[in-house]
Amino acid sequence: MGLATPATVQKLQAALHAKAKCSPDFRFYSLYDKVHRPDVLEFAYRSCKANQGCAGIDGQTFADIEAYGSERWMGELMEALRNKTYRPQPLRREYILKADGKSKRPLGIPTIRDRVAQTAAALVLGPIFEADLMPEQYAYRPGRGALDAVQHVEKLIRTGHQEVVDADLSGFLERASYCTPIHG
Repeated sequence: MGLATPATVQKLQAALHAKAKCSPDFRFYSLYDKVHRPDVLEFAYRSCKANQGCAGIDGQTFADIEAYGSERWMGELMEALRNKTYRPQPLRREYILKADGKSKRPLGIPTIRDRVAQTAAALVLGPIFEADLMPEQYAYRPGRGALDAVQHVEKLIRTGHQEVVDADLSGFLERASYCTPIHG
């Protein structure tokens, strides 16, 4: 992301992570109010804006939001979330070329409003789920990537470990859709 997480959001995330880590059987029943906190939404908006991206199905861009007034826009989103009237919009469907250069894969582009709401939810839920993950897991984690995993495997090999398990699940869901479920 490249943005510094505000101290208030860090404090919230640290508290959620600590509770999840110390009490693995604890169930978080009331997190919705944290998603529409002004500091969480503000950081979510700045994160989405830093990632840029194009408009969703509504055609609204960050320039449109800035012209309208980002504080006013976020206030309206906050109210919709608080009043539980927020509803996500359909995705804008685009098709992008696959690596083979011949076939295309569908890409769903959410509206900026939906991206901000999703990012706010991820800021709140992420630390809770992060507490359950093993340190060896690298996929889809903040601050970790494929290169980190490769470097970790290299370190393990240099320290005497002799086996590496690699799994490539690309296209798994495409193949799985052809399977017939067994009932009975």
